[in-house]
Amino acid sequence: MTATTTHPADVLTWGHGPRTLEVFLELTCPFSGRAFGKFDELMARAGEDRLTLKIRLLPQPWHTFSPVTARAVLAATTTEGGRDAARRVLAAVFAHRERFEPTDHCAGPVLDRSPREVLAEIEQLSGVALAEAFAVPALTNDVKWQAKYARQNGAHVTPTFMVDGLVVADMGSGETVEAWLGRLGLA
Repeated sequence: MTATTTHPADVLTWGHGPRTLEVFLELTCPFSGRAFGKFDELMARAGEDRLTLKIRLLPQPWHTFSPVTARAVLAATTTEGGRDAARRVLAAVFAHRERFEPTDHCAGPVLDRSPREVLAEIEQLSGVALAEAFAVPALTNDVKWQAKYARQNGAHVTPTFMVDGLVVADMGSGETVEAWLGRLGLA
């Protein structure tokens, strides 16, 4: 484990095509989870040579453990598994959202958990050792970068979709992959 982190703009990128889709996600948001669940099909159908998909993290203050889950993803990128480890963390949190978000954002047994307990559960569910990487102070810069980048680009809710640097306000997680491909000009 090193004391430095990767460049936050580059860590959660798949594909290398000329069309760029950036999606701002919050890990305990059910709509972000629905979008995330379509990314494999999107990349398979679009092709890595035609589409670059970048996941951006947008912690939301009303989601109690949002900053902890976002930092866990970024910590995973600094481990030996890198981006693939981060993908496992993303998948684990999205698959078990109810374990990381209190009922109605303010009640229930999840409210009694500490950030350390949340991190331990993410480790257990994802199979990625995160505690050491999570504790690296330099990781805070990467977390801040994600929040600043979202604000600078007008992303305030999740998921927010940005195509080639422009937010597409009416693009949503409820759309089919086919609809996304049409919007991207890749159908």
